[in-house]
Amino acid sequence: MTDQAPHIQWAKVIDHTRCIGCHACTTACKSENEVPLSVTRTYVKHVDVGEFPQTRRAHQVTRCNQCAHAPCVTACPTTAMFKRPDGIVDFDKSICIGCKACMAACPYDAIFINPEDHSAEKCNFCAHRIDVGLEPACVVVCPTEAILVGDMNDAESKVARIINREAVAVRRPEKETLPKLFYKGAHQATLDPLAARRPEGGLFMWSEQLLSNDHVVSGNPNFNNSSAAALLSYDVPHTIPWDWRVSLYTWTKGICAGVYLVAAMLVLFGFMRSDSILWLYVTPIVSGAFLGITGGLLIWDLEHPERFYLIFTRPQWKSWLVKGAFIIAGYSIVLLLHFMASLLGRRIVPDPSMSELLMAPWATSLQSWLIVFGLPLAALTAIYTAYLFAQAKARDMWQNPLLPPHLFVQAMLLGSAALLPFAAWYQAEIVTPLLWLLAISTLVHLLMIWGEVSLTHPTAHARLAIWEMVQGRYRSDFWMGIFLSVLGGALTWLALLGVVSISIGIGSAPLALMGMMLFEHAYVQAGQSVPLA
Repeated sequence: MTDQAPHIQWAKVIDHTRCIGCHACTTACKSENEVPLSVTRTYVKHVDVGEFPQTRRAHQVTRCNQCAHAPCVTACPTTAMFKRPDGIVDFDKSICIGCKACMAACPYDAIFINPEDHSAEKCNFCAHRIDVGLEPACVVVCPTEAILVGDMNDAESKVARIINREAVAVRRPEKETLPKLFYKGAHQATLDPLAARRPEGGLFMWSEQLLSNDHVVSGNPNFNNSSAAALLSYDVPHTIPWDWRVSLYTWTKGICAGVYLVAAMLVLFGFMRSDSILWLYVTPIVSGAFLGITGGLLIWDLEHPERFYLIFTRPQWKSWLVKGAFIIAGYSIVLLLHFMASLLGRRIVPDPSMSELLMAPWATSLQSWLIVFGLPLAALTAIYTAYLFAQAKARDMWQNPLLPPHLFVQAMLLGSAALLPFAAWYQAEIVTPLLWLLAISTLVHLLMIWGEVSLTHPTAHARLAIWEMVQGRYRSDFWMGIFLSVLGGALTWLALLGVVSISIGIGSAPLALMGMMLFEHAYVQAGQSVPLA
């Protein structure tokens, strides 16, 4: 038996020609795995198809798809989500940090945070029963034998015969996760989470779903992509994995990366002296402060913040959360060395009226060498979130190849806006170059947003996310952010063209910062607002 185990690939078939929608599998799963109230490892969704009197109720048993290419495993930073040799995707709560990256990555919304132990959890095929030769609890309790499990590689198993000889379907095959949960006789209106419209007033059968911004309301709010008239009558509520703290983190991270990027470029191109107070002290202090806020927000968002160190002690290197943590760590070392060189290499006591300081040659040389590492690390700090978001395969709006350059442009915008007030105080001659950077980056940022919202998107999920951002729940944040960015950009250009004074142009900095913060919140939250199950 031991020699055969690595060759076993467990799979599950749900025969919806037999399913009666009794929810016995849901209750058996809760009992067997001690799943608390408000969350479920498996549940039965109901969709009413057709129009009276020609109607019928279609069911779908919803749970983890045990993917061959499981995106939750790739996204998990500590291998708390892992794939066993027999194909079962299991989890280890003892090393889960509660980052919710697995939830964002799952295209099937099958993972949740257990409200009692604050760790990620999902259907794991009742692995503890499989290991002792028993079938999962849902299989045992199903009164109509609608749920079957077996070895895909055993041609004689009932599961293999159905998969190989009969018409079966999987959910969201375009995600290329190769699910091992197969549906026989399931209606497309249940397999596609956007095919059925949500009931008016949120009046689901036996339940109500919260309409707050922290929850994803099931069903399609504004259009159908199914030829059948389909009404979602029963589903369970789902929560958005990453809340306002992640939205704010993208903003603070853009400032901490952008300040160094902008300042280093001004030094390299001769607009700012290497012995300027802006370069020696303002840059590392402002960047370091926002980097600290960024780290604090990331740790605060964890369900197990005390386990944060596991990202560094047992990293899973395919996860961009791990790569990002090491990038930020490297960037923080550069900022610390830059500041220490400024502090220890100063040769005269600074006069507040002076914009330059006399520095020891070794300090200037060290800071010059640090630019070699600081520029790429700052750029990576700015853009790695694009790759982290791309690992969230469930979120179609984030699968945008222009997101890395857009985040870089945003960092340049935020960095130039954050430096402007300090430049006005310490070194007025670089105010104009900063205004040019702010004006150009704001224009490019707005053009990229215009392309994002106006061009046709390849999937219904991406279109619905854009709709939620522009016209739905997050429209107030989005349009106020756009208004502030346009107003700030206009003031910047007017100052550069001499229509208004430079001091008014400097006043565009807080407008640009606030506009970007509101846009980031709308973008991050809208990307998670589309129902997946």
